[in-house]
Amino acid sequence: MKKKVLVCGASGFMGQNIIEQLIDNYDVYGVHYSTNIETPIASKLKTLYTCDLTTQTGINHIFKNENFDIVIQAAATTSGAKDIIERPYIHVTDNVIMNSLVLRACFDYNVKHVIFLSCGVMYQPGNEPRKETDFNGNDELFPAYFGGGWMKIYIEKQMEFYSRLGKTKHTVIRHSNTYGPYDKYDYEYSHVFGATIRKVMDASDTIEVWGTGEETSRDLVYVKDITELIDSVITNQSTPFELVNAGTGKAFTVKELVEKIIHYSGKNLKIKYNSNKPVIPTKLAFDSTLAKEKFGWYAKTDLDSGIKKTLDWYKDWYKKYYMNGGKNES
Repeated sequence: MKKKVLVCGASGFMGQNIIEQLIDNYDVYGVHYSTNIETPIASKLKTLYTCDLTTQTGINHIFKNENFDIVIQAAATTSGAKDIIERPYIHVTDNVIMNSLVLRACFDYNVKHVIFLSCGVMYQPGNEPRKETDFNGNDELFPAYFGGGWMKIYIEKQMEFYSRLGKTKHTVIRHSNTYGPYDKYDYEYSHVFGATIRKVMDASDTIEVWGTGEETSRDLVYVKDITELIDSVITNQSTPFELVNAGTGKAFTVKELVEKIIHYSGKNLKIKYNSNKPVIPTKLAFDSTLAKEKFGWYAKTDLDSGIKKTLDWYKDWYKKYYMNGGKNES
């Protein structure tokens, strides 16, 4: 009998890719709150629930219906640099409430394994890739990430707390900036990768890039690499609690990223940099040695290959599916 996996955030970027990774070997269920489209993989799920995970009513609606073996918590309130700077509080309250309720339900309903997708906003920027042990709670977090960083740490510590109660395995994956199919491709709410893909594919002459292009360097990991790590964690983790980084170990500037995307798009575009727009000037890459030691994982997809794969997907899916109100007319 196949194990039952619940993917929270099933219609989101990470959720859809996780479902594609696991659907052949597990009975996969999904839950989402709201979306403007019918998720392309919805028909493959055993059940797709619609509810608000920040409410006890929503939690009960999910967990009273099935006995899940594994819960992957990929649901979150997220947005881009503008909100991180101007409205950072929106990433804190809902996510704390949602994760607190989900983790308690997993314990109460005897879920065997919980996997939480965290990130690296708690790390200090620097020139060397950050290890898991490089986070020091006594250090000041990067100002733009103060609320979001401590929110992530709080949830990670809840995971460790529940793992010590002895009923459920817990895994925290601190992944770097992830990109690929099913990402947000929106001018205002996307992260830099998705927004740049959209700008390049829509442009005929010039694209505008926020900042100078040099002030921010990011570790960019292709989403398929992350879903393969999740698959390996499910299969191989035997300990009550694990926390691992997942990144490539390399940081690319926005300028480098934009130039690569333009190159692989085949377009001849000019770049206009707008230093009046909000940016978050940090450099951060991840050391993923522990993930390799624990789960045999490393990021297989280099940035050039990942950009080409994403552009191929975008051309094949985005224009004919997402831009058409969720109806695939192919």
